[in-house]
Amino acid sequence: TIKLLGDRAYRGESRTGTVISEADNANLDAIFASDSYLDNSPVTGNPFSLRSMTIYANAGTNPLGHDAVIVRSWQTVLEDLQIEGARRHAIHLTNVSADGTELTNTQVNGRILGNQLNDSGGSGLYVEDSSNSITDWQFKDNYVAGSGGDGVSMDNVAGWFVTGNHIYGVGGDSALRADRLFGTSIGDNYIENFGTVGIAATVQGDAASTISNNRIFNFVSPSGTYLRVTGRYGNPAVAVTGNTIRGAGVAYPAIGLDYSKGGADSMTVTSTGNSVTDVATPRVIGPGVVVNAGEGNL
Repeated sequence: TIKLLGDRAYRGESRTGTVISEADNANLDAIFASDSYLDNSPVTGNPFSLRSMTIYANAGTNPLGHDAVIVRSWQTVLEDLQIEGARRHAIHLTNVSADGTELTNTQVNGRILGNQLNDSGGSGLYVEDSSNSITDWQFKDNYVAGSGGDGVSMDNVAGWFVTGNHIYGVGGDSALRADRLFGTSIGDNYIENFGTVGIAATVQGDAASTISNNRIFNFVSPSGTYLRVTGRYGNPAVAVTGNTIRGAGVAYPAIGLDYSKGGADSMTVTSTGNSVTDVATPRVIGPGVVVNAGEGNL
């Protein structure tokens, strides 16, 4: 594994000009990993950037291999990468180290921009956060193709921008699993073909979040739920606006929009301007959920 030290920039010449491949039978925990992860530090690593190369994890000859890139550093940038063939996850953000040491501080304000994440055995991006460390990141303008599990799986999206991504060819349940929305924006993503849920979002109380202008289609597995929003605690509020959902036909047992309060006391959803067609059940509203059309021009 190549240790990524903080306060440095790691850059290839281009995606096709610089290719780093995991050797046959190396079975690495990761090809690249933050120093704080490998050193089992209780605090986050210093910022670094990793740009402009192809990272080939060579899952076919590494049956015990894990991830391509593990990040446990704050203010870090991953950009213009093509990551292919990870046995587990292409990009893995985590608050725990190699030996399971949890962070005692935060790992915030990073950016994952303009990458191509192909053919991961798990997820293209997995955010593992057993506490509340990995907040206020950006996951923008990425392509996530051919995942064995959820396309993107995120334990904590508090303060995140998850926008402009194309997620397709999902082998697992959800194209985008986003837990713990808190002041979060999920918008303008293009999702096609998933297992059971297109976007699965859980919303926390206190700060409000937005889920807007996403395009969600499924022509491979025509049942399931296209956009599901569930409360976690308190009285969460979320705006679900301008999303376009299209199913494979009303003969299939699919749900367009599904709102439930979950573990919350109640949940308020501003749901307006959504286009839901060719699904058996356009919208489900559970007990304790208040749906309104917003406050007009106020």
